[in-house]
Amino acid sequence: MEFAVMMSILLEGLVLTVEIFVVTLVGALPLGILVALGRMSRCKPLALVVRLYISLMRGTPLMLQLMAIMFCPYYLFGLNMGPDWKFFACAIGFILNYAAYFAEIYRSGIQSIPRGQYEAAEVLGYSRSQTFMHIVLPQVIKRILPAMGNEIITLVKDTSLAFVLGIMEMFNSAKALAAREVSMTPYIIAGLIYWCINLFIELILTRVEKRMNYYHD
Repeated sequence: MEFAVMMSILLEGLVLTVEIFVVTLVGALPLGILVALGRMSRCKPLALVVRLYISLMRGTPLMLQLMAIMFCPYYLFGLNMGPDWKFFACAIGFILNYAAYFAEIYRSGIQSIPRGQYEAAEVLGYSRSQTFMHIVLPQVIKRILPAMGNEIITLVKDTSLAFVLGIMEMFNSAKALAAREVSMTPYIIAGLIYWCINLFIELILTRVEKRMNYYHD
């Protein structure tokens, strides 16, 4: 097979990889905030349910979660979800899994802010929302950025787990090409592409961290 054809197939898989990555971030970042707030809620039943959810998502393999979401509608309710369900099941699985990890990062960041800052803001006449948006949130973002960066980089690599659902993302495309050509070349190219993506993300995160250096602990 010509190198150009091989690259074309891998790039088609890369499109799906990027779609999974973007959809996961768009869904998991805001959901993680809600989960974190539920985790810190004074309503004990709600906090308990959220803690159970986080424990389940973090304590079981993502691959198993993807398969459970994929096949549960059929085995539990006899529903045939159609060919498009694969991608939706994949997106739901990734979002639910990463929201749990993001939630714990958010929670640790919020709880790391000294109580005295809330009290000082109250004395200055700030409302709760103003205190959170203008005083707490910028500091939280700065503190959680390294941990969030690690999770985002991990997400790039975890997109390869979508192969268990038969989604032809980049890793699955490389796997099929390697089997067809009896060659390691597709794996090497795919690995280099993953590496380049993560280098780009690291560059962005480094620039964001530098921009936020005006906040000192």
